[in-house]
Amino acid sequence: MTEVDTSSERPRSADKPARKGMFSRLSLFFRQVIAELRKVIWPTRNELINYTVIVIVFVSVMAAIVAGLDYVFTKLVLLIFG
Repeated sequence: MTEVDTSSERPRSADKPARKGMFSRLSLFFRQVIAELRKVIWPTRNELINYTVIVIVFVSVMAAIVAGLDYVFTKLVLLIFG
């Protein structure tokens, strides 16, 4: 039979990295944000206009559907309870 080491003791210094200052962490954060933004594939002007039109049309259609259902249900409630 093989023996398994079940001890979970680790040195405490390995668990906690050295604490950095607030400004150091903030500058690291902004450097990482800039690095990620450089990886982004930005849309062209035509793609941006196309996507914007699609979103506006979709939102308008959904708003019309909700408004129509609201009108129908209002008339139905007034017919039943009014």
